[in-house]
Amino acid sequence: MNRFATGLITAAALALPASTQTALQGPLREVRGQTIISNELPKAELTFAKDFRYVGGQQVNLYGMAEAEQHIFVVAGPSGVVERFYWVQFEHRLPKDKHTYNYQGRTTDIGGFSFIYDVKSWPDYAANNADDPASDGAAIERLLAEHNLVFPKRAARVRMFHLTTFDRRTELMIIYGEALPENSEVPVRAGGVVLDDEAPAAAHMLLEHGRRDLTILRK
Repeated sequence: MNRFATGLITAAALALPASTQTALQGPLREVRGQTIISNELPKAELTFAKDFRYVGGQQVNLYGMAEAEQHIFVVAGPSGVVERFYWVQFEHRLPKDKHTYNYQGRTTDIGGFSFIYDVKSWPDYAANNADDPASDGAAIERLLAEHNLVFPKRAARVRMFHLTTFDRRTELMIIYGEALPENSEVPVRAGGVVLDDEAPAAAHMLLEHGRRDLTILRK
């Protein structure tokens, strides 16, 4: 999944080679049991339901234009295919990049934090993330692979953004996703289906699933 290809960053960034995504050195936010403890941007504790297992975290540079700290919690089957997940990303633009994060869409509130969100489904979510090796989606898939885990194919996800600063250059992104069984009535199609438009009941269900197993406490 390449968020930057959706208009958040200029097309010139997409011409950069995959090597522009590099691992960074530095301390990650503390994870204590089911909780990510963030002491800044934002100051909050994010706690996930006990069904979810913390896989790990990492820092990556995205196209030389932003830096991201990624964490992921999963529910996975015995084959290593992820059935449900929370992908959390603390991200900020680098000084040399003059763009801002600009999102349009519906909003929801979790723990007093306002999130702009969208809901979408794919026939092969794993392949969609791996499409651009330099993307944040490819990076999180590599982290999963280190633990013998893979994203599902048929899947739907809720992507939520909270802008943590007034200049709109720092964000908290939370993606909740779940595998869709073959007999699911949630529509899937190559290129993805915007469920907010085509299947609003399914979109609402996914949003509530994501809200149900996540608690955010402001510090």
